[in-house]
Amino acid sequence: MSQDVERVYTVNLGKVLLSPNNQRAKRAVNVIKEFARHHLKIEQVKIEEDVSHLLWARGIKHPPRKIRVRMTKTDEGYVLVSKYEGEEESIEKEEEKTEPQKVEPSQVEPEKEEQSLKVEPEPAAKPEPAAKPEPAAKPEPAAKPEPAAKPDDDLNFSRKKTKR
Repeated sequence: MSQDVERVYTVNLGKVLLSPNNQRAKRAVNVIKEFARHHLKIEQVKIEEDVSHLLWARGIKHPPRKIRVRMTKTDEGYVLVSKYEGEEESIEKEEEKTEPQKVEPSQVEPEKEEQSLKVEPEPAAKPEPAAKPEPAAKPEPAAKPEPAAKPDDDLNFSRKKTKR
C-alpha cells in the first residue's frame, strides 16, 4: 500500500449520552475508535491530541453530540484520527465571493468626486448636563419588635403532664 487513504467523516456521538455521566467523554473516545475500525477495516486506531481536546473540552460529563474528523489509513498499518478543518476554508471562500466588487476611482465621474469631497462636518457634540445625584433613600421606620413568647408557657403547653 503506497498511498495513504484519507476520508472525512462526521461521527455521531449521541450514543454516548446513554452511558453514565461520569464516563461519557471516555465512551466518546471508544465510539470514535469503534467507528474507525468499522469503516476503515483496521484494528489499530490512534487519535490525535486535538481530537481528544475537542472531546474533553467541556469535561467528562458533556462531550459534543457529533464531531467532524479526518481518518487516514497509514502505511504503518494503523488509522490516524485527526481534526477536520476543511469547513473553515470553505466558509472563508464563500465570504470572499459575497463581498461586493470594488469600483475603481477612474470610473467615477469627476463631478461626483467633487460632490463626495464636499462633506459638511458634523456639529460638535454638546456636552450632556451632569447627572443629578439621586436623593438618598429615606430610611424605613424600624419595625416594631414582636412581643417575645414566654418560653415557660410554650414548654408547659407542649408537655403532657405525667404521673410520677
